[in-house]
Amino acid sequence: MDYNQRFQKWLESRYIDDETRNELLSIKNSPEEIKDRFYTQLQFGTAGLRGKIGAGDNRMNRYNIARVTQGLANYIASYGESAQKRGVVIAYDVRHHSREFAEAAASVLCANGIKVFLFDDIRPTPELSFAVIHLSTMSGIMITASHNPKEYNGYKLYWQDGAQVLPEIADGVYREIEKVALFSGVRYVSLEKAKSEGFLVYTGKEIDDLYISKVKSLSLRDSPEELDKDIRIVFTPLNGTGNGPIRRVLEERGFKKVFVVPEQENPDPDFTTVGYPNPEDVKAFKLAVEMGEKVEADVLLAADPDADRLAVMVRHSSGYVSLNGNQTGALLVNYILLSMEEKGVLPEKGFIVKSIVTGDLAKTIAENYGVSTYETLTGFKNICGKALEIEKSREGNFIFGYEESIGYVTGIFVRDKDAVSSSMLFCEMAAYFLRRGLSIYEVLEGLFERYGFFAEKQISLVLEGVHGQKRIERMMKEYRKDYPLSLDEVDLVSYIDYLEGIETLLRGGGKRSIDIPRSDVVKYLFSDGSWYAVRPSGTEPKLKLYIYSRGKTREATERRIEVFEREIMSRLNGIK
Repeated sequence: MDYNQRFQKWLESRYIDDETRNELLSIKNSPEEIKDRFYTQLQFGTAGLRGKIGAGDNRMNRYNIARVTQGLANYIASYGESAQKRGVVIAYDVRHHSREFAEAAASVLCANGIKVFLFDDIRPTPELSFAVIHLSTMSGIMITASHNPKEYNGYKLYWQDGAQVLPEIADGVYREIEKVALFSGVRYVSLEKAKSEGFLVYTGKEIDDLYISKVKSLSLRDSPEELDKDIRIVFTPLNGTGNGPIRRVLEERGFKKVFVVPEQENPDPDFTTVGYPNPEDVKAFKLAVEMGEKVEADVLLAADPDADRLAVMVRHSSGYVSLNGNQTGALLVNYILLSMEEKGVLPEKGFIVKSIVTGDLAKTIAENYGVSTYETLTGFKNICGKALEIEKSREGNFIFGYEESIGYVTGIFVRDKDAVSSSMLFCEMAAYFLRRGLSIYEVLEGLFERYGFFAEKQISLVLEGVHGQKRIERMMKEYRKDYPLSLDEVDLVSYIDYLEGIETLLRGGGKRSIDIPRSDVVKYLFSDGSWYAVRPSGTEPKLKLYIYSRGKTREATERRIEVFEREIMSRLNGIK
């Protein structure tokens, strides 16, 4: 069936509502729009679903949500009645249709005899992960598109350990989804009936209180002698879910001078004040910087709309300076480890986990404290999955996990990145060093003086639609065949193809296997310790390039990054 036939199938379906039918009629004379909406089915994978909101196979809508959830219900049923009774917890963010999609998923699960715990209002993603563990549910669903533009929404799936599903589970769910007819193969029940029959339970404040209590338990210091709690903090939730929990935990920890950007305080699915609500983009800090200058803030914090990622700017003599995820992660690792060592609570066989495209400063710091570092693929399903694997084998005690894309997790009560706990720990860290007369910028410079200068850069090529997807595939295929053997007079010594699980050694030849799950990523390593990696995004229409370098001076290291970027991007852009 081609995309025109699929379009016609939707248009003629007796299952769709008038609003959906009218939306389809409005594009009937737009062949490119029809093709983009119907050339493929929105694909379910370890990242769940993510796409533009709208009618069609390749869009986020309640019909696709219902079909996927029917597949999930069938998969859970294969585990038996006890799994159905354990149920599924569902949360949602501020985006358009998020509550509608959450209720559609709840309806389908309840109709299949699976208990559902549905949050009564918007909640951050890390609280959903916590709820899965606390309620001991079989699964969890988070309706969110994280930091994507307002046109997007998504469906993240969690398993009973509180982490996003790994490939084995995702594949099992996908096989069940493939058996479900889009419209006719889905069961529904009204939420009123589901509630009266005991299948639907609304939840909220009790989980909030337990989650915040657990976050506060991560505190490493609290006395006025150790922390300057008069530190001035500006916070923006970017009109997302982080406003309540982050403000609450900072207030309960005694930070009295927390200033929230008023224009970005309340939920807004259009993200009117920022457009693209990605705190990695320094433009998202515009209003926070303005407020910071007024109140003379020491630290600026921004959480993304589902409050799993945290970006930071810190005061410097020249104004506010943005910290990237590598720098923030390294600062947190340094603070956590020095505090644990000082308090005598640094665990034996302690370890941290980072992704393969995350910089190495935190790893270097961890080595100084006798703490191991494990690497895995990008995404917190992999980071937390690795942490779980090591803990279950009793080979180590998890301390911290992070990746360069401003995601961090501490403790074992959440198995995903968590802007709430990260905000608290960052403010605690800043208050600790402020009491000692140091700014966070000065602390970072001190780490560079001690361990060497580390620099990194991430570049994204946005290539949307069917043509963009094909070009990304060509880029990955062609670049594997033709890559530079030296850059900036530094020789390539090896490259790792994670799709094959093989590292190829260029000096002396030879190959060795890599004990990391397969993924479409290639990483190139150079003789001076520099490296870069290329991969397609798993959630967005992007090709991503990561460049990392380490040197004795800032100038030399940053210059090397520039040379690498220029040469690599020239090759990539030449692949049409």
